[in-house]
Amino acid sequence: MIYLNQAATTYPKPQCVLEAHTASLYSGPVGQFRSSSTAKEPDIFEKCRCSLGTLFGIKEWKRIFFSSGATDSANAVIYGLPLSGKNVVITQTEHNSILRPLLNLREQVGSVTIVPCDSDGKVEPADIEAAISEETAAVFVNHCSNVTGMIQDIAGIGKITKKKGVILAVDVSQSAGCIPIEADLWGIDVLIFTGHKSLFGTQGTGGYYIKEGVEFRPYKYGGTGRDSRQLTYEKGDYEFEPGTQNTPGITALNAGAEYILRRGVERIAEKEQNLMKMLYQGLENIPGVRVYGNAMKNQGPVMSFTFSGLQSSDIAYILQNGYHITVRAGLHCAPLINNAMGTGKYGTVRVSISDMTQEKEIQSILSAMTEISAGGVIA
Repeated sequence: MIYLNQAATTYPKPQCVLEAHTASLYSGPVGQFRSSSTAKEPDIFEKCRCSLGTLFGIKEWKRIFFSSGATDSANAVIYGLPLSGKNVVITQTEHNSILRPLLNLREQVGSVTIVPCDSDGKVEPADIEAAISEETAAVFVNHCSNVTGMIQDIAGIGKITKKKGVILAVDVSQSAGCIPIEADLWGIDVLIFTGHKSLFGTQGTGGYYIKEGVEFRPYKYGGTGRDSRQLTYEKGDYEFEPGTQNTPGITALNAGAEYILRRGVERIAEKEQNLMKMLYQGLENIPGVRVYGNAMKNQGPVMSFTFSGLQSSDIAYILQNGYHITVRAGLHCAPLINNAMGTGKYGTVRVSISDMTQEKEIQSILSAMTEISAGGVIA
């Protein structure tokens, strides 16, 4: 099988991730406040926070909190920020993990303004600035589109939100681990991430970062392993991680983050950009194919296309059953950007890669699409 659905979840994982996850299942419990055996040394949670802080350009890495993934993090952030009765600005590129909480937690948010993007998913910072009003409390931006791979100018947007005095929340689910991120330098106040994509962690891991000084409240309550006599939370950090944590998952996530730090995120980005350029140039020359996103510009390891005369689901089926190539078809949990692209009815075929993807795999899908375009064998 040729796996080109890395934007859904990365496969395969680096060997070090598999080994770390397995070793965690066989080792004793580790938790700084839940086990006396680890009280005098940093536990895996602190190690992982530090690794992620280095990767994300966050000095206050202790302000990184773990969750079950980006959706869990988004709900925590939207509930926890002071958004009641306020305006929130988002972009047309957002994933449903952001859209649905914002639009369904109406008691938490006063109004939502959606800033449009072009057909490649590009959002102009000037349009975001124009959308900010006196009632705006926060701006949510998707760093890298999970449909077209377009990378937004977060540094430019950060200058605007700082000038306007509003919170900047950035979803880096698709960029974390494969695109350089400088949260402190860019002025990011809140960062949302998942662990199982280009960070190479396992499914069911993720988290969020809340900058010191940003007003925030927990959205769920329970045991934290410390200050157990208190029945209500006082100000502190650990109330944001109540309940039993996913120790094997966090152990694997730390191994993934350390792998990326050793490998170098810039080297990963360069490799993936070269593969995406090959894919883009190849697809552009195949009759009937229309590409969304432009790898010759500012794009991550994700690209979508459609094919004249066939629905995206048909192409995905043919690639899977006729050529053993796994891609994804549909709206990709991002309906608004599909509307901007004119693909809101049937969606697109999405091709996504990781550091594990090889050049011959890109050549395989190009050969397959060339054959399909020429009227070759259909599964």
